[in-house]
Amino acid sequence: MERGRRGSGLPTAALEDSVRIVEGAVLILDRRVFPGELSWVRCSDAFEVAEAIRAMVTQSSGPLYAACAGLELAAVQAAALPLDAARAAIGAAGDALATARPTNNHPLEAVERVREACVDARSTAELVEAAVTAARAGAELYRSRSRALGDEAVKLLPDGARLLTHCWMDTYITELVRAADRVGRSYEWIATETRPYLQGARLTAHTLRELGQTVTLITDGMGAAALAPGSGIGPVDAFVTAADRVSLDGTVVNKVGTLGLAVAAHAFDVPFYALVQSPDPGAPVGADIRIEDRDGDEVLHTLGRRTASALVTDAWYPAFDATPARFVTRIVTDRGAYAAADVAHYFDRPGA
Repeated sequence: MERGRRGSGLPTAALEDSVRIVEGAVLILDRRVFPGELSWVRCSDAFEVAEAIRAMVTQSSGPLYAACAGLELAAVQAAALPLDAARAAIGAAGDALATARPTNNHPLEAVERVREACVDARSTAELVEAAVTAARAGAELYRSRSRALGDEAVKLLPDGARLLTHCWMDTYITELVRAADRVGRSYEWIATETRPYLQGARLTAHTLRELGQTVTLITDGMGAAALAPGSGIGPVDAFVTAADRVSLDGTVVNKVGTLGLAVAAHAFDVPFYALVQSPDPGAPVGADIRIEDRDGDEVLHTLGRRTASALVTDAWYPAFDATPARFVTRIVTDRGAYAAADVAHYFDRPGA
């Protein structure tokens, strides 16, 4: 296994390199079957990348990297077009990528960054160069901000803490583990399996084990029991997740199931720390964030196999839920931790 990057002695997790541009196409590691199967989905243009994002081929931080790669590919494919046509082609690609998953706005941020960079282009060559440069810079900025986020989160988590998490893998979690390693701390993890795609069982727990962490897997329905005093699993020191988005009033939108765990943590005096690079200035309150309703048929199946009775035809699957600020102890950003009700002050700091 490849040794860790950025000066860490930790190995590199597979999900840290899950989107690639190879021979004029974007290759995306298929997280729907990983780690049982190492399969890559080949996308020949940005529209196929958007469909892969929509179809859950990639999740968590993956859509951000996929969007950046899709934008780069779209720019390169527009290189032979007249300026106006090239600009339209990149714009159409951006529209598809930005709307692939409506709740997580990382792809939208990548698209807006590329659009801004391309405004002053006066030739197709300038346009393509600006788009490619901005797309690559966007991916690297996300990585660097995630490293800062990890450093801030570790300040709240003492050495040896037992942490419950829910549907959290990829850049935020790997950077938190690396940040802990840099200061000589280690944690024990409890991961929910995360229905219906089992991201916790297949991705989060797998990634933590790749990084040498101790992790215990539980079903989604066990979370409150794990948080309760006297639990057989032992005391839980904190409930820690990523957040897909956070509104300015401190509402945390994350994988469905987060709300129930946050309420249970609050009831049992266990702190809940939600990690996000920054709150969304375009969402003053939680109701401004659209919750993605996916096809209920996904609840009737697990990993491609129908697990519900054939007599059951109706199901409901909101992919995310919204946790009110009163159940959130701190929102951790790349500029520090805030009380949930005060997270809008993120933008008061220089450089906001």
